[in-house]
Amino acid sequence: MKFKAFAAALAALAVSGAAEAADMGDTGTPIRLSLNNWTGQQLSTYIAGGLLEEAGYTVEYVEADQSALYEEIATGDVHAMVEVWTSSDPTEYFDLVEAGRLENLGDMGLDARNGVVFPPYVAQMCPGLPNWEALRDCAGIFSEDGKGKRGIYLAYPDSWGSPGADRILALELPFDVVAAESEAAMIEAFQTAYREKRPVISTFWAPHWAMSSYALQFVRLPKPEPACYTDPSWGPNPKATGDCDFARGGVVKASWPGLKDRWPAAHEILKNYQLSIWDQQPLIGLVDVRGETPQGAARGWLAVNRAKWMPVVEEATGKGRS
Repeated sequence: MKFKAFAAALAALAVSGAAEAADMGDTGTPIRLSLNNWTGQQLSTYIAGGLLEEAGYTVEYVEADQSALYEEIATGDVHAMVEVWTSSDPTEYFDLVEAGRLENLGDMGLDARNGVVFPPYVAQMCPGLPNWEALRDCAGIFSEDGKGKRGIYLAYPDSWGSPGADRILALELPFDVVAAESEAAMIEAFQTAYREKRPVISTFWAPHWAMSSYALQFVRLPKPEPACYTDPSWGPNPKATGDCDFARGGVVKASWPGLKDRWPAAHEILKNYQLSIWDQQPLIGLVDVRGETPQGAARGWLAVNRAKWMPVVEEATGKGRS
């Protein structure tokens, strides 16, 4: 868990005197955390729930309908979500934060990246990779029979938004975009491609165990700058915005604005909670490859790593202080 900034704060407190613990608030009412449809987010959520339970709260896990999730948090039907990937441009999230109906609880700590990926052997079939311009000339190898003029591009499931697909369109690359049904379907596509040594190209993300297991490489797209998203004249396509790579990072936590008043200590815990890719990525492998449940993998991690996360609970609640 990535607590560098938090550890520095604790060291300062040791010199100046410990800060007062936050009030626990309404411990009789469960705190409802959203569970979204990708493994990493579920692991992050169950670990966050473990911290809250250690503090003395009851936690309920709510399977999220992505299309309605941000509004449900704004109204208090769901109280918090970890892993809002702002690089995926969830417009509704930004609008609700600006309106004061959602609270941004800060960075999740994941050195996250979205991007366009391909297996390493594809570079031999498409000279010029990983530079994106090479895809103009070799798109046909990604067609269904490998002989077409337009390739097939595997994008995120529709409920996740269109990251990747929007880049392909903005860069005017000759691909037909197909949305994956699920994260599992994307993994299956990589497995099949590797087994048959067929080309595959897709939007994907890190941290994820598949990045290392399949040695997936990122396509080098034009370097992202703010003007890419607002000025069509910027970038290789003067008729479109978004003709650049994804911005790095941008994974945050969000809550119902009433969380800080109803459960002040829980609010502090979720604000200070972070998880590194080095902790999360092996857990994703335990779930997706070895078949453990996300909740079971999270419980195992919590049991082994109390020294990493317990200071967050102690600082918010005063629990364990001498």
